[in-house]
Amino acid sequence: MGKLSAVMVKAIKFPGGKARPVRFLDGEGLYLQVAPGDTKSWLFRYTMNGKAREMGLGSAGDPPDGVPLAKARILAGEARARLRQGVDPIGNRQAERQAKALAEAEAAERTFKAATEALLESKQSGWRNAKHGAQWSATLEAYVYPIIGDMPVAAIGTNDVLNVLRPIWERVPETASRVRQRMEAVLDAARVKGWREGENPARWKGHLAGALPAPAKVKRVQHRPALPWEQIGAFMAALGAREGIASQALRFVILTAARTGEVRGMRWREVDLDGTVWVVPGDRMKAAKTHRVPLSPAALAILDAVRPLMRTQDDLVFPSVRKNVPLSDMALSEVVRRMNEGGETGAPPRWRDAECRAIVPHGFRSTFRDWAGETRPEGREVVERALAHTIKDKAEAAYARSDLLEKRRPLMDAWGEQCARGPAEVVMLAAGPRSID
Repeated sequence: MGKLSAVMVKAIKFPGGKARPVRFLDGEGLYLQVAPGDTKSWLFRYTMNGKAREMGLGSAGDPPDGVPLAKARILAGEARARLRQGVDPIGNRQAERQAKALAEAEAAERTFKAATEALLESKQSGWRNAKHGAQWSATLEAYVYPIIGDMPVAAIGTNDVLNVLRPIWERVPETASRVRQRMEAVLDAARVKGWREGENPARWKGHLAGALPAPAKVKRVQHRPALPWEQIGAFMAALGAREGIASQALRFVILTAARTGEVRGMRWREVDLDGTVWVVPGDRMKAAKTHRVPLSPAALAILDAVRPLMRTQDDLVFPSVRKNVPLSDMALSEVVRRMNEGGETGAPPRWRDAECRAIVPHGFRSTFRDWAGETRPEGREVVERALAHTIKDKAEAAYARSDLLEKRRPLMDAWGEQCARGPAEVVMLAAGPRSID
């Protein structure tokens, strides 16, 4: 009998009177095996190291379930090639299957959550503070892990990313935008580690931008409630009557127009009392750049009041009741909240913004900004430096190398004086355009 043909493979039946499968040779070790019931399969028979072996090549038949004659010949040819290289085809196939199973097991363990944890560990030394890393984890745990946290990172596609983002894209747009950026970073890092291949499904430009509205179009800007600057004197008088380190810290926040975190983490080694300047290191600044704050007489008076608490230059200026541990942000918020207690039920809060919202500590930066814009002659550039704002125009930023410290001194001194004035003593020094930051 010569070589088999595709027609013959289909036509061959199991011969009667046989108890065991019958084999039909195609050539070069390839056999068609036919078992009772006309079940057909392919075998490759070979000898290695003096020992005869048989390797199954799959059921004979049409794809997708069966292997046709042409494919069986290719598989047999590949097995013969391995034999010429001294490789046992059966042992090689077993090794390939084991490697595939191992790869699948590893892929199952390489979930989005595992990829995130690996990335966070690698970035840990680069965080400006531990809070940044905690924010990463918190947003992904809240919005991503419940949907794709346990998915193999290699299997995550565009639809999976959209399943995460669509429910929050318009409801909490700023948070959703951060979630997308962090997902993109995780998936990029996973590709670098060899955990996935192909394009990043969380990429915005040229990808998700075609499926979601631009963040700027859905972003609802909600400014922090800020006290009108005309009321700052009355507020500071009420605040000055309150005891406690948190009250002192809040007064210093207001007098320096600093961020609350910068003041809460302030240490005595950062203060130059002779030069009347506070030097905030870059690792505690939002823009990651050192910021010098000129200290007005009013601000220096706060430092004099808390100086007896200092033991070493490394001590916190405003420590919590737990030795040398920073105050929490909530501690300063609680001061304002308590100042708003005691009013009539249903009445607006005593200390509120123009929309009758209770003010918050961070809002005093806006209070300072409004006061400076409406009453001071220094100009926008000096005021922005006082607030440690980053210059967004790259060309302007390239030339703005001075921090204008000496120009900021009279500004901060005047602010200290404004904070000490009663409401009736307000004096308009210079009219100017109001700048909304």
